[in-house]
Amino acid sequence: MNVLLDNLSLFREGFIGTLELTGASALVAMVLGVIIAGFRVSPVPPLRIFGALWVTLLRNTPLTLLFLVAFFVVPKVLFPDLDSFLLAVCACGFYTSAFVAEAVRSGINTVPLGQAEAARSIGMTFTQTMSLVVLPQATRTVVPPLSSIFIALTKNTAIAGAFNNVDLFNVSKTLSNDGYDIAVIFLWITLAYLIVTYAINGLFRLLEHRLEVAR
Repeated sequence: MNVLLDNLSLFREGFIGTLELTGASALVAMVLGVIIAGFRVSPVPPLRIFGALWVTLLRNTPLTLLFLVAFFVVPKVLFPDLDSFLLAVCACGFYTSAFVAEAVRSGINTVPLGQAEAARSIGMTFTQTMSLVVLPQATRTVVPPLSSIFIALTKNTAIAGAFNNVDLFNVSKTLSNDGYDIAVIFLWITLAYLIVTYAINGLFRLLEHRLEVAR
């Protein structure tokens, strides 16, 4: 308990940092994931190829390698002024977007083909069909896997702590270097991660319940 009480402000800063990383990365992943899922089912071959390459490349690349590219290649080649938070958000968000895209694509495939055909028969474009007809119906199917994806994202943000981002993992490194018992530190860090992941799980369960009621 002394570790927590003596370093409460540090734990609070790390907890907030993890929440910010998770929230920003989830937003990037959700936006990109929906777009890439649209590419995957697009009638335009180049878009389908791009979507397939995006998913295949990111799903099969270790997240640590993406962090190395984001922190040591991107600043030197493309954007030298990006801070560590934005680089971490890009690495986590891009990586997670591949999993979101596959979850959304699976949900799209559960919608009867006749729905899209009916939309096209009344003159809707592909974008209108996806946004107004297909995606709203696919949402119920997509919500459960998204819960697991974003819980995994929360834990994946711990890698950012090794790249000078303020988060729970970074707090554990700092306290360990200060001589505190690593087992006690990990206990409190684990509890903090459990709070975040249980909150995400509860939020998605609530959303799933709301969608079931509306059915």
